[in-house]
Amino acid sequence: MTIHPIKGGSLTSVPGFQASGVPCGLKPNGDPDLALVYSPHPCAAAALFTTNTFKAAPVLYDREIISTEPGSIRAVVTNSGCANACTGEGGLADTRATAAHAAERLGVAPEQVLVMSTGVIGVRLPMTKIKSGIDDAVAGLADDAASGHAASWAIMTTDTVPKTLAVTVEHEGRRYHIAGMAKGAGMIHPNMATMLSTVVTDAPLSPELARTALRAAVDASFNRVSVDGDTSTNDTILLLANGQAGGDAIEGSDHPAYAAVAEGIATVCLELAKALVRDGEGATKFVEIVVQGARSVDEARRVGQSVAGSLLVKTAIYGQDANWGRIVCAVGYSGVDVDPEAVSVWLGDLELFRRGTPLGLDEERAAALLAEDEVSIRIDLGAGLAEATVWTCDLSHGYVDINAHYRT
Repeated sequence: MTIHPIKGGSLTSVPGFQASGVPCGLKPNGDPDLALVYSPHPCAAAALFTTNTFKAAPVLYDREIISTEPGSIRAVVTNSGCANACTGEGGLADTRATAAHAAERLGVAPEQVLVMSTGVIGVRLPMTKIKSGIDDAVAGLADDAASGHAASWAIMTTDTVPKTLAVTVEHEGRRYHIAGMAKGAGMIHPNMATMLSTVVTDAPLSPELARTALRAAVDASFNRVSVDGDTSTNDTILLLANGQAGGDAIEGSDHPAYAAVAEGIATVCLELAKALVRDGEGATKFVEIVVQGARSVDEARRVGQSVAGSLLVKTAIYGQDANWGRIVCAVGYSGVDVDPEAVSVWLGDLELFRRGTPLGLDEERAAALLAEDEVSIRIDLGAGLAEATVWTCDLSHGYVDINAHYRT
């Protein structure tokens, strides 16, 4: 099975999906801030949401819809510029009104429309602007690549670039398309993921199997990245499957095509997750942390996330300081039972710490490795055969500048 990227692809690379992105006045600079994704055919849907106790109104709304109507979703409305979080019953009413207005314009039922929001917390949606934007978005729906990319631009907040990917996979002569878009640059420490993402496919997945595939993909991608250790109120990833590729319904993991489709979904999620890190607020370096020699994948992941979330590690990487003691320290407070005399650490191919003993540091080589745009850290716990990889970025002055003035 081979996964083929679609050059310049977007959500509309998947047959049966249309999209648009328009300005509705939520962003003061007039940039696009409302996206619409639509399928004329009912979609099986799956979703994962934030674990933050303060769940935004669209999270509460979507969670209810997905639990009751997972087999008939037709559209997703996403706005940027306002999170509609911590807005009480009024905010939930605004979300419902958003879905109802889109449903009316599309000629579908309100419970077939999902809603996502991102932006400043604690502010109500300006519904006059939202409804006007929905009108424009419906009028602009199309299945060309430009429309798909317009949607990915409209969901951006502090992102500097849109994040989208489309691929195809084949099984026994049948081609399946999978595509996704995501936004996120700050408040990235998923559990489940600190970002918004919509993934679509023409594979005939059942809602149950869509959820199985999505959870597996997210656990290996969005739940293994970190920018700043913050988990948002609005985290949502949606998977919609419209079945337009044809063939028998994929209702069980033993279906011959399931492995290929699941791998395609996982690939899209992984590349989007990495894109979030590469575009981290103020980031200058992309960092991959491989933890091996663990007793279990979960323990390897926990150690990796501990290192990825360390502000001291991240600032050392930004300053190009090979302060490996900060890495070892983060391993030690990860909550995983490790033997200090069994742990080894590498920066790229340069071994820094071997089974609890420091090695002579080649400062020149270390400086050269840290000067690269991509930095690799490898940690061997010396306790088993399991391993996991997580991704993060450095922490720069730029991050402080962006977030010190987020509302202004």
